[in-house]
Amino acid sequence: MAVKIRLRRMGAKKAPFYRIVVADSRSPRDGRFIEEIGYYNPVVKPIEVKVNEEKATEWLKKGAQPTDVVKRLFDQAGLNK
Repeated sequence: MAVKIRLRRMGAKKAPFYRIVVADSRSPRDGRFIEEIGYYNPVVKPIEVKVNEEKATEWLKKGAQPTDVVKRLFDQAGLNK
């Protein structure tokens, strides 16, 4: 089972809010997920990013692959692989 760390879109139309989740790569974007490890809110100024570093590093050690956007968010949050 290939596991990815990716964004799950939530919020209203034209007011997106994203949760950073660990999910099977075959599941749909807003579908089933294994665990929620943080959130990302691009609407507010300054942009709000919160990541549970313990859970994120644990999943990275297990082999979960972050998407490009999540990788960039991890870098901004100071979480290096």
